[in-house]
Amino acid sequence: MRASGGVVSRTRDGKTEIALVHRPNYDDWSLPKGKRDPAETDEQCAVREVEEETGLRCRLGRELLPTAYLDNRGRAKIVRYWAMSVVGERAFLPGNEIDELRWVTADEVAAVLSYERDVEVMRSFVSLPVREL
Repeated sequence: MRASGGVVSRTRDGKTEIALVHRPNYDDWSLPKGKRDPAETDEQCAVREVEEETGLRCRLGRELLPTAYLDNRGRAKIVRYWAMSVVGERAFLPGNEIDELRWVTADEVAAVLSYERDVEVMRSFVSLPVREL
């Protein structure tokens, strides 16, 4: 199974903040991501899923570290991530899949994320500056 997502960042008061989402079904904090539809590219999936989960319309930057793991049903899953910058937004609407959106400083994000694989993606994000495609 393939999925895509993003590390969405903004600068507030001179600090970089990252958008994280809470999934109530798993009670976890993660980077916004989701499954790819059959007719879309990984890049299209990343932009669509981030907007669906956060309400943020984003522009892709450089590709980050991908992850590969078994999901909770034992299926192999590959997730590609991109650095993303916000170009527009609508109000965040909590739902069944995502019930909370939280902006966390880059310094605090590792302590909030539920999975080490997401922390590794964040390390790839902070290692180089954001560059738009």
